[in-house]
Amino acid sequence: MTTLWATIFVLSILVLIHELGHFLMAKLFKIRVERFSLGFPPRLFGKTIGETDYCISAVPFGGYVKISGMIDESLDQSQLTGPPKPWEFRSKKWSQKCLVILAGSLMNFLLAYTIFVVSTKIHGIEKPKGTWIGGVVPGKPAEKAGLRIGDRILRINGKPLENWEELTAIVHASPNKPLQVEWARGDSILSAIMIPTKEKFVYKGDIREGGILGILSQIEIHPVSWGNAFGEAGKNFYYLSKLVLVSFAKLVTGQESLKSIAGPVFIAKMAGESARFGFGALFEFMAILSLNLAILNLFPIPVLDGGHLVILMIEGVLRRELSVKVKMLIQQVGIALIIGIMLLALYNDVLRLVRP
Repeated sequence: MTTLWATIFVLSILVLIHELGHFLMAKLFKIRVERFSLGFPPRLFGKTIGETDYCISAVPFGGYVKISGMIDESLDQSQLTGPPKPWEFRSKKWSQKCLVILAGSLMNFLLAYTIFVVSTKIHGIEKPKGTWIGGVVPGKPAEKAGLRIGDRILRINGKPLENWEELTAIVHASPNKPLQVEWARGDSILSAIMIPTKEKFVYKGDIREGGILGILSQIEIHPVSWGNAFGEAGKNFYYLSKLVLVSFAKLVTGQESLKSIAGPVFIAKMAGESARFGFGALFEFMAILSLNLAILNLFPIPVLDGGHLVILMIEGVLRRELSVKVKMLIQQVGIALIIGIMLLALYNDVLRLVRP
């Protein structure tokens, strides 16, 4: 039950924030919003207030605002004939149209950054405590060599170590190479030959490949001011944004398997696990997901905001609107593509469940 409610909570907030961005920007430019939907069609129930139908729709993984004079997920083209009316999307300046499309992702970026700032201020900054071991991964070289939590690594190949950064730099640069590791345990000095395995890991927003011993550092918490919290949150925001883009680039170029694409089941699992650690962990997971949603929505795929931006760019160059027929075709192709990606993600999720 915790997983169910955590998933509903996280997805509802993310979709609400995203669509609220489109809604508020449209209202700012006096564009009529006909529907504000949590979920994709068909419509289940809702209430009309003023000119807008606020509703819940059947397909839960998403949402949309139906803006007058624009072809969207509903594929409604009934109002796209004749000259554009003053309250329609079609009648607005090109820059205003772009802002309406960008507003959803901008709201998700803002949500993610705000959570990062507040979380950093509340919890402080985590930093490695020297070269003390805070965790040992089962089955990895460090565990096989006898390293334990609470040990402190002193030297590698005779080189004294001052901090965790020096330690990881040597290990990452030495895949499949024997290293003479010395460590302290109480009053005893122990030593062993360890050969780091060659694996992929995340480092400052990049996916790299190098040596891994399977050790985690002990962590010290350093309190921060609000000013420093904004700066540290900005670093976190940058690294995670870079990681999303790097991961996508590796998928496109074939360096990363399509099996890594995750879907609603995986999101639900992560939301549930985060919720069990408390609201703080759940909100941090929401921030990461919000950042992912913001970036992925800007990819130039039809139906997504990035696809709409591409259409606007083409129209800007041509200095005229694309025909309704062309826009409908683009949207239909986009919907088919998104459904395909969702099915692939769901398939990967099922494989993760049956093959842990």
